Amino acid sequence: MALYDVVIHGGRLIDGTGNPWLYGDVAVKNGRIAAVGKINPTAGRRAISARGRVVTPGFIDMHTHSDQPLVADGNAESKVRQGVTLDIIGESQTVAPLQGAVLEEYRTEHRRRNGIETDWTSFSGYFKRLMKGGVAINVASGVSPQQIKTIVVGFEERPATAKEQERMNRMVAEAMEEGALGLTAAWHAKGPENPDEVIQMAKVAKRYGGYYGVHLGSEGFDIMEELEKAIRVAREAEIPVHVYHLKMRAKSNWGRVREVVAQIEEARREGLDITANQYPYTAMQHPWRRLFPRWVQNAPTSEIISQFGNPAFRARVIGDPEFGQYVNEHGGWEGIVAARFDTPGLKPFEGKSIAEIAKMRGEDPVSVCFNLIYEEGIFIYGVHHTMSEEDVKTVMRVPWLSIGSDGSALNLDYPGKPHPRSFGTNPRVLGKYTREEKVLTLEDAVRKMTSLPARVLGLKDRGLIREGYWADLVLFDPDAVADTATYDNPKQYPKGIDYVLVNGAIVIDQGNHTGARPGKVIYGPGKKRR
Repeated sequence: MALYDVVIHGGRLIDGTGNPWLYGDVAVKNGRIAAVGKINPTAGRRAISARGRVVTPGFIDMHTHSDQPLVADGNAESKVRQGVTLDIIGESQTVAPLQGAVLEEYRTEHRRRNGIETDWTSFSGYFKRLMKGGVAINVASGVSPQQIKTIVVGFEERPATAKEQERMNRMVAEAMEEGALGLTAAWHAKGPENPDEVIQMAKVAKRYGGYYGVHLGSEGFDIMEELEKAIRVAREAEIPVHVYHLKMRAKSNWGRVREVVAQIEEARREGLDITANQYPYTAMQHPWRRLFPRWVQNAPTSEIISQFGNPAFRARVIGDPEFGQYVNEHGGWEGIVAARFDTPGLKPFEGKSIAEIAKMRGEDPVSVCFNLIYEEGIFIYGVHHTMSEEDVKTVMRVPWLSIGSDGSALNLDYPGKPHPRSFGTNPRVLGKYTREEKVLTLEDAVRKMTSLPARVLGLKDRGLIREGYWADLVLFDPDAVADTATYDNPKQYPKGIDYVLVNGAIVIDQGNHTGARPGKVIYGPGKKRR
């Protein structure tokens, strides 16, 4: 009778700590790593030869938008094929809490974009829905403080009253007790307009052992002000802060990312626990909503889209200085690309920049931007070419920097031309930036995908190859691993990743998806056990 379920033998073990690789074997039993060392392959019901391969912990994607795609397709194809075994969802929008106008907006958007009927309003409800169909990877979520504020205060940007703040704090506590990992925020330019409110909510999350994950805001001309607000949360709430997709937008800002890194280093010397993540690309992706002044961004989608055909509305937007700043920060009309259209007549424009579409339609770029949103009836998803390759490398070398795709778990049938990061983030780091360009050592690249994010998240049994830890494991060929997804042809799976185990079950077997869905919900430390 076999002693173990699986024995992985003959490979180079990179354990996730950053230490040099060693030859060794790994035995798996009942979903966990049962032994590490020299193990007879015949001791397992299944023996996997790792000769010529590297064996690492499963990759933890620190920042994703897989919440709806995983409900639509639990196979998590584009993620697990990269070696990702845990997705952290939530940022600009979280799956809960959902109430009132926020629920209706969320329900309408995802019915159209993903074909999902939102039949939950809480984290417990979402997790139950997700696990009903099963999922190939593990999932954890944060809770959005700006979403909570919109529920309590409404879409108008104004300070919360004392009574409203009390209700917002209570909603944070409820989310943490349902298993949220912490606050996960995405602010407009210049960061939160009322940082005291965020500090109060962060103090609640801290009581439950949570952290504060934050998209700073513009990540461009106002980034130092935005960063200082995040540092203030770390200082006054005494909570770990994790900065999402650290970058510098706009060509005129290239090189200034070193100032951002230096400011975080100074805060860390003060004793503040501040870390960050990054995706290894010079383009970003999010809806065109972010091109417009904050008063447009703050408005309900159901009310604002119809205004894009109104000449007076257009004139007001064009006359607002924020419009020009945000277009600049997104790469200008040449850098702003339409990633997806659902309207059949607009499909030929997918993958083209606003400047290119303007030439095709014989219109000026500003008019094209307004007209396309009006015709599509929703804010268009865009890929925005706005960062420098040198800045990407500068950030990647920082020791407290982990890897997060800001992408989603997609399959080859997903419509449009999504950002290639959903298909290629991790193998791109391992191939382009580690093997080819030597920006990182292989051991450090793996650390940035495994033990470092696990530490940030407070996970005590994932992120390392260690006895007793969950058996999230990846086998890949270090000489062949690479991304194949491009901006022109993004829906392509990577190469060189042969096996992926999630909680001890084989999900990728010799490069093929087995259909297994062994993923679990990873709850935060504040989860109430009922």
